[in-house]
Amino acid sequence: MRRLTQAPNIAIAALWVEALRQAGIEASVQRYFLGAAAGELPPDQCLPEIWVTDDRQELAARALLHDLSHVPQRRWRCACGELVEGGFEQCWNCGRLMP
Repeated sequence: MRRLTQAPNIAIAALWVEALRQAGIEASVQRYFLGAAAGELPPDQCLPEIWVTDDRQELAARALLHDLSHVPQRRWRCACGELVEGGFEQCWNCGRLMP
């Protein structure tokens, strides 16, 4: 088993592990409940960690986590004139889809 990274919170850790599992990479969350000890222990030691079970899948897991945390952000102007930023593909003003 190898540690891949720390997640900023348990929700993100669960999403990352699920994405890894969907890609066929067996992974787990460690320090799942340690957040309750923050204050008694240093906060950086209480963050959830993502671990890969098979060491041979480490590079593929790191590449997938990198892709998940570096999603390209778009910026486009809708036909209604609204500026839409981020990962949105639909205008929040009029509901049109991104061209």
